[in-house]
Amino acid sequence: MTTLFQKLGGTAAVDLAVDKFYERVLSDNRIKHFFTNVDMDKQRTHQKAFLTYALGGTDKYSGRHMREAHKSLVLQQGLNSEHFDAVVENLMITLKEMGVGEELLSQVAAIVTNPQHKKDVLNQ
Repeated sequence: MTTLFQKLGGTAAVDLAVDKFYERVLSDNRIKHFFTNVDMDKQRTHQKAFLTYALGGTDKYSGRHMREAHKSLVLQQGLNSEHFDAVVENLMITLKEMGVGEELLSQVAAIVTNPQHKKDVLNQ
């Protein structure tokens, strides 16, 4: 069985996507302030590990739970649904610019916009 991770191009594709994604995020006035004083090398490593897991590249994820990882952003910086949607938008634009087709984009969108995932990120 071929995973979505493999269909997207595996580790090399995820690495490139995350790097391009954060270039976009760090220039997006809606959300870039959340990354002030963040070690972006460490952030990219976390995101690559999470996406590898979420897209089926591994069945093990050792990072913090989404609720825990975003709690201070919600409580101290007002992270909300609009910010979540901006992050998803940036990811989808990044993948589209990389040549990912509509069918795979839809599969990625279904994963990253999962209602429970959104609730966890927003601590709801």
